[in-house]
Amino acid sequence: MADKWKHTALLVIDMQNDFILEDGLMRVNGGKAIVPNVIRAVEIARHRGILVVWVVREHDYLGRDVELFRRHLYSPEKGGPTTKGSFGAELVDGLVIKEGDYKLVKTRFSAFFATHLHSFLQSNRVNNLVVVGVQTPNCIRQTVFDAVAHNYQPVTVIVDATAAATPEVHVANIFDMKNIGVATPTLQEWCESNA
Repeated sequence: MADKWKHTALLVIDMQNDFILEDGLMRVNGGKAIVPNVIRAVEIARHRGILVVWVVREHDYLGRDVELFRRHLYSPEKGGPTTKGSFGAELVDGLVIKEGDYKLVKTRFSAFFATHLHSFLQSNRVNNLVVVGVQTPNCIRQTVFDAVAHNYQPVTVIVDATAAATPEVHVANIFDMKNIGVATPTLQEWCESNA
């Protein structure tokens, strides 16, 4: 079975305490509800021999590498969201990087922007991507659109293992991604798929 999936990677995006926990500094309202499905997607990927790539935000304590519109969230006294080494930057309980997985740090919405993700995937002969995590209109969407621009095919977004601040925002962004050829199965559909 692993041979069938050897050109596929699962991108697990921003499943960190600051985005998921109730008291997270950048909490995504729908984030906590998808944790069990993200855990299951990772389990299925590992069973299939799919490369798991943990895409996380980690920022400088002073926020010098964060988008300008977020710099006000950082201070010398307390740092800010997903500061490198902080509790908020850690993966949420239940998600663990294991041997054979890969961790990629990003500082912007897209996992491709100013990172080596594309060259890493190419050197591992990956051309199919499956995406889970938060948040649908930002990091999920930007990463997916960049993946399509880089000619990854197919690109799949598991609809019930991704989330946004509201269900309406999530559905609207899934609709947009589907319109550019992105597959949008549920976790159950993806688990049962052979493609």
